[in-house]
Order: sequence, then C-alpha cells, then structure tokens
Amino acid sequence: MRNRSGPRVSRTIAAVAAAAVVGTALPLFATAPAGAEPVGAGSYTTTLPAGAALPSACGDLATNPRKHLTANAPSGPVPTNDWWSSLVYKRTECAFSDNLMAHPFSFDTVAGGLGVDYSTTPTISGTPTGVGEYHYQYGADFTLGVAGLNAAEAKVDGWTDWTVSPYWSDGSRTLRATIGHGSPFVYARATGGDALLSFTAAPVVWDETGSRVGFTVDGHDYVAYAPSGADWASSGGSISSNLGGSDYFSVAVLPTTGDSTDAERTALADAYGRYAHAHITGTAVSWDYDESASVVRSTYRFTTEALEGSATGTVIALYPHQWHNLAGGSPIEQTYLSPRGPMKVLVGAASFGTDMRYNGVLPEVPSVGMTGDDLATLNGHLDDAAAGDPLAGFGNDTYWTGKALGRAARLAEIADQVGRTDVRDTMLDAIRGRLTAWFTATEGKAERVFYYDRNWGTLIGYPASYGSDTDLNDHHFHYGYYVAAAATLAKFDPGWAAEGQYGGMVDLLIRDANNYDRGDTRFPFLRDFDIFAGHDWAAGHGAFFAGNNQESSSEGMNFANALIQWGQATGDTAVRDAGLYIYTTQANAIQDYWFDPQDQAFPAGFEHSTVGMVWGDGGAYATWFTADPEKIHGINMLPITGGSLYLGHDPDYVDRNVAEIVRNSGSATPRSWADIIWSFQALSDADAALAAFRANPGYTVEEGESRAHTFHWLRNLSALGQVDTGVTADHPLYAVFTKDGARTYAATNLGDENLTVRFSDGTTLTVAPGRTATTGAHTWSGGNAVPSDPNPPTDPPVTSPVLALVSPGTLTTSGGTGAVEDTVAAAGGANHDGAPANARTYTACGITGTYDSSKETRFALRVDSGATVANGVQARISYDPRGSGTYSRTETYHYFATDPAVGWETYTQARGRAAQTGSPADLVDGCVRLEVWSAIGNEPTALRTSATSGEGTRSVLEIPYTISTS
Repeated sequence: MRNRSGPRVSRTIAAVAAAAVVGTALPLFATAPAGAEPVGAGSYTTTLPAGAALPSACGDLATNPRKHLTANAPSGPVPTNDWWSSLVYKRTECAFSDNLMAHPFSFDTVAGGLGVDYSTTPTISGTPTGVGEYHYQYGADFTLGVAGLNAAEAKVDGWTDWTVSPYWSDGSRTLRATIGHGSPFVYARATGGDALLSFTAAPVVWDETGSRVGFTVDGHDYVAYAPSGADWASSGGSISSNLGGSDYFSVAVLPTTGDSTDAERTALADAYGRYAHAHITGTAVSWDYDESASVVRSTYRFTTEALEGSATGTVIALYPHQWHNLAGGSPIEQTYLSPRGPMKVLVGAASFGTDMRYNGVLPEVPSVGMTGDDLATLNGHLDDAAAGDPLAGFGNDTYWTGKALGRAARLAEIADQVGRTDVRDTMLDAIRGRLTAWFTATEGKAERVFYYDRNWGTLIGYPASYGSDTDLNDHHFHYGYYVAAAATLAKFDPGWAAEGQYGGMVDLLIRDANNYDRGDTRFPFLRDFDIFAGHDWAAGHGAFFAGNNQESSSEGMNFANALIQWGQATGDTAVRDAGLYIYTTQANAIQDYWFDPQDQAFPAGFEHSTVGMVWGDGGAYATWFTADPEKIHGINMLPITGGSLYLGHDPDYVDRNVAEIVRNSGSATPRSWADIIWSFQALSDADAALAAFRANPGYTVEEGESRAHTFHWLRNLSALGQVDTGVTADHPLYAVFTKDGARTYAATNLGDENLTVRFSDGTTLTVAPGRTATTGAHTWSGGNAVPSDPNPPTDPPVTSPVLALVSPGTLTTSGGTGAVEDTVAAAGGANHDGAPANARTYTACGITGTYDSSKETRFALRVDSGATVANGVQARISYDPRGSGTYSRTETYHYFATDPAVGWETYTQARGRAAQTGSPADLVDGCVRLEVWSAIGNEPTALRTSATSGEGTRSVLEIPYTISTS
C-alpha cells in the first residue's frame, strides 16, 4: 500500500537549512576498535569476549588443535564436523579416536593400529509407536597393524575431501593408513616390523595365491595384498607378511554374502587386486550448475599413486543418493550393505559423476490465493505480528537470534507480496538492526559479537548455544538463519548487503559453516557438509560410539537455500552455486536416509517411516530434546520457507509420514508444532491442512513461526496444489505446482530488469524486477494482490520534491495534522556510526521525476536529546527508482551530535555525506526512504514529526528531482 501524499509544502528546505546550526563533520571509523577486524562497515573480534568458552577437549587441545597432527599434515585450519573428526578433536579419549564410520568399513584406532569392521547385522531397539533406533554397531573383525606396535596415540598425517590418513608411531615402528568414504580398501604403509592382521579367533583362510591371502571373519570376506614376491603367513589368530622388504600393503573387504561361491570370491579378489597397490592419495569434488537444464552436475575424483604396476583407478562404493543419480559408469552386480542401504560398486574408476535435477526454490510461495476474506484474515495476522518488537521473546544466543530473524524474514516476504509495506519495513528494520549489531565488534563487547579463533579457523558467535562454542556444533543451523534473513534484507536494501557494507560479514558466516573457496585458508573447506555422504554433520568433534550425527536435516537445507537466495540477491554466483550443490545433494540424501520412501536404508524390523536423527552407524526415531512424535518428525521439516519445497517431491511419502504422527501420538490434531506439521502436510493435501488450521485457531505457534506465515503457506498451497517435479526452468528461483491437472508456473526476479524464465515444457514467464510472478492456472504478480478494502483510498500524486515527515512512517507533501514526537531508540552504548540500528523509517512511493544533477538531497530534522550528553543521531536517504523494493541509491550522512540542552536542534545535510552507494536515476513510480537512528549514545532522542504548516518547526526532506505531475 502506498503512502499518502498531498499539497506542496510552501516552505523550502533550503531556507530551513540556511538557518541551521552547522558543526564540524565527524568521519566514519577509518579503522576498527582495538581487537576488532574490519569487514566493510562491519567487524568481528579476535579477542575472546569476557566469559566466552573455547572448544573443550583433552589437555591443551582447545588452544592447540594441531596437537594430534603430524608435521606432514596439511597446513591451514583443521576440519571439524566430519566422519573422522574424533581423530583430531579428542575429548574424553585423549590418545585415540572414537569409532569412525566410513562405509562400507567402520574403524577404530588403538595402540596396535587400526581396528577394522564391516558391520552387516543391525541392532534394533524400541517400539513401532515409540522411540526406536537401529545401529550397525562397530565390533572389530581384526586389527591392522605392525608386529610389536604399541603407539601412545593415533595422529592425523593427512586428509582430502573424504579420506583421512591416521598415523601411529612408538619410536621403533610406524603405521600410516589411508581410509575413506566409499573405499573398500585400507591402504597401509608400515615400517619397523611385519605387517600384521590380528584376530580374536583364527580366521577362515580361503585363498592363498601369490602375494595375496583371502580370509573370512564373522561372515565377511577380506583379501590382503602384499607387494609382488611377498607372501602371507597364517598362524592361529594372526596373518602377517614381511612385505618382501617393501613397506606397503592393502586389505579389501569384498561385496559378498554367505551365498557367494568360491569362484565369485576369487573373481572379485582378482578384479580388486588390479588396484590393490594404487594407493589413494587424494579425493576432490567439483560441481557445475547447468542453468538451462536445471541440473547440478558433480564430479568426484580420486587421485592414486601406483606403488607397483600402472593402475590409475580404484574401487568405489557408491551410496544410494549417488547411484540413483549416476552419470555414466556401470556398477558390478554385487553390492555392500551399509546403514544407508545398498552401496553399488565401480571397479577401476578414477572418478564418477552425478546429475541431480534441481526443482527450484522461491523466497516464498506466491500469494495466488490471497483475496477477499482470506486477505483480510492475513492482514489481521500481519498486524498482530508487527505489533511491538518483532524480535522480542527470543534468546540472545546465535540459535535463538537466528530463529527470530528467520521469523521476521518470512513475515517480510509475505507482507511484501500482498502490499503490506508497513509490516514489511517493520520486519526489515528489525532484521537490519539486529544483524548490524551482531556484525559490529566494539572493544569489550561480550554479547552479539562474532569472534574469530585462528587456532581452529572458526567464527563463533557469542552468546553461543548448543555447543556451538565448546563443541563447534551446529554452525550451519545457526548461521543459516542469519544468511537467510540477510538475503531477504538484500532484496530491499542492496546497499546494506554490499561487500563494502555488511555483505562481507554475511560471507564470513557462510565460509565458516561451509567454506566454498578452497583458496581461503581461514576456514576448512565445506566444514559441516560431508561431501561423499551427501549431508551435513552437526557435531564438531564427532566423538560418539555411533559416529557423528545430524538431527535437523531441514535446518541444514535452510542454510543451503539461504546461500542460493543470498547469492542470487547479491549476484555472487560462487555462493549461489555452492548452495545449489549442497541443496540438491542433501535433498536426495534426506529422501534416502531420513525418509527412505523406497525402503532401502532402514533395516527390516525398524518399523518407522522416518528417523529424527541419522548417526554414522544408523538412525534413531528420536531427538536430543524430546520423545514427542510431532517433534521427532517436525525437526526435519522446520523452518518452513520457500526453500522447503523439496519436502513435497514425493506426496505419497508425505501422507505416510503424517499418518505415522497420528498413529504414534494417538491424536488426529498435532499436540505440538501443529503449524509445522500442517505446513508439511500441505505439500500433499493442502485443503486438509488448511481445514485443520481453521478448525484449531488456538493452537500453540512454534517459536520460529507465525500465524500469518502459516496461513499464507496453507491458503496458497491450497490454490496451487502439489509441487510438480516433471517440469524445470532455466532460472534458480522457480517452482511448478499442479492441482487437478492444471499447472501453475512461478518464478522470482531479483534483478533490475524484466526477466523471461523458460520452462522445460515450453512455457515462458516474464517477471518484473523485484517481483514473484505466476502463469498458467494462476496469473499473479507479487505486490499486486487485491487490497482488503474494497474501496481503498488512492494515493494523491507527489507534486513536490519537498516531503514532510509524518508519524509513524510516512513522507508526504501535505504534512501532518499536529506535531508529535517520534522516539529514536538509544544506541545502548554501541557504536552504530554508518550502520542503521533500530532506525525510525519514513517512506514515500509513487514518485515520478527526473534527476537534477545540479541539486543535492537536503533535509532538516528537528531533534532533541534533552539534557543527555554524548548522543548522536544519523540519517540515510535511499532511492528505489522503479518502486520494486530495490533501493539502488543510498546516501549516509555524518551523525549530528546533540547538545545537552532542552530544545529543538536542526540536523541537516550540511553535516556532510559520509558514504554513498549506487548512482542517481530517474524515478518512475519510485520510492524514497529516510532512516534516522542513534549512532552513539545511551539515551533516546526525540524527532519532531507531523507538524502542520501553522505549527512550523517541521522535519522535512527535499529530493533532487523535478517532479512529474502528469
């Protein structure tokens, strides 16, 4: 809804400015405060805040994370949140790791070497309607080592994208092993003694051919390969080899079963043997977004060193999410069993690729169903959400701050769609203020501050929560909300998101959680994302008997979606494409490992349709915090956003999942998190979900949700139908829906020119700048929804460049009806110089005018801080040339230090311009926005607004345009 305007103000701002008190302009900080590192207009601290905790670990590991690395280990930050992290991030077991779940192998480290297991028998506990778990528990088939080895600890000698090389030494003997996801080989180098395989009971030896030996333990078939000319000796509970004077050997597990014949085992031993001495020395992923085909193409490469022979490939075991999307290659008939389901095998490959279809995301579902009474209902919910501080009631730590920001961002998006710019701007102001506060480090600041720890290569926000400091847990969960909110803000305030302003701080959060740039040595590459497993891990240390774990896969997807949205909003395709890689890969992994609609991953006897948590060795129908079925299911649904559409790719599974909630809870209506469950249900049956919402108006809102957003989601999906994965588009922000056989095509344009999106069935859709639009069964364009008032007032044209401030947030040519004092919130001891925080915002739209380069922006703001000392107010004027929500030109002025005397003072542009972004442009139905905030000071300041011409002493803004009245 546009701001109203009226007749021209008779008094010009130039006359006001001439009478204003002019003081000395105070520049912005040229450098950050002591202990802070500047990043554009933002900063982080390198001094640990008072009372803050560091990663907790054995001995001095907290300050020396390379303690358990050899001198040969790569330089730079140490990876965390990986399947092998307990090798380096040691907590209670200070010498050796916890169990390492690589698949098809699982491992442990002990004084004598590497414990090796291929677990094929699940342990299942719990009941069909209650908490339950399944685990393929580690239990060593044998220990791979060196005769006599008795190392005091296992160190890390190297790592690549999905392999690691643990290292043992007791001063006389050494062992280095290379192990990894998807490798059925352990590659080893040994010195100081014979290669030794130790068993608790004598294995069954079934092959002794030349330099190899085949043996069976606990029903699992293995082959050990020594250098040519060497042999193996079997004696009781051991098999050993002197390696013929060399130092290398390998052991492979075969994809056989109890029904396999000797001939099959021998044939596999021969095939694998060709690559037994082509030791893996490197692994690396790369990805490419094929925009025209809407496919993310990923390549997984292995580098090998042939210690004898000339083989260059290896044997690769693929997880289901990989072989479901395999681009070329022919797996052999045999498969491995794993906690993720069957692993198919490529023999002799040096790489493999996946092609994963990308079915799109949106900032929000389009408001095609919001008319009449439904729009009135939504507006009522929006009014309720905008009453008071949008961020009130949330914790001050990084997670709950993130939840608050996420809620505000959803409200801003839907308010913008239906023309409620007042609510939108309230949410954006709250987001801007809170993010700016977190992105500003000042000397001695202990809260709402980010600290970079050079030892660990991590950025920790304080106050921390859920082990994000002591365990380096969940950074992708927490920071994903920040990035998502920043992406929404960037759409409407690109100046704030510029790299020279606060965009650099957003990028730091992205890089900490999942650094997409291998050349950036401040953070590990893709910290939280397990490249080969296809999903995130939550625990920084991974030090559990069952390996690492992840509970809320959907919050991991929130991070990936945030990267897509932020990258698209800021034009950063590297960030966007990293988000697309993580998003598409993890969406497939979630379907296969958290939901398992094809019944391939969950073992027989585990009678659930989902798991709340994936563990390295299995899964659990449980959470860390409750046994409620609604939350066990819902933790892998929230937050509901335009990036949640992947949850609806299999509507039949949605029905199955919701049915289990009803069955296990004993209630047809969710007893908790009803809004989350209904939003998920709506991806299959939105009509039923909407009916449930209407029938239960007193439900308890989930902390990060709002009634407005839930109603908007349900009502519009009721109109749109289900996600249609059969049609793609050549643009990353799109979706296709189908209801009753009719398709609706949706896309969002964050650019500043019209965008034509082409869909794979030949449909085209032209989207205006800053809009979401639809075609097909529903034709709609964001921001053009029917007003709730059947006879809405029309906006009088802006006929003058002089605009008066009218409370609560309007710029008009008519002025107000009586002077009031708007309160500009105090800075609270923080320094917000150059960065709006808790700003009062005044806006006018519908302006058409030609830019006059001979003029400049002018203003006269009447302010009074009473008797307060050391207060300073600051102003920023922003221009949106097309009224699209994109303010491409911003002008920030030096702050005005108020005097400690009661009475109005006048703050004008004479203070000088401190910063500007973009270039002036002609206005065509454009907007202008004024923000006023406290740059410094501990007390609020009064701003006089709404004064009539007769009262005088007005606060006014004059823009450098010749206004068109036609």
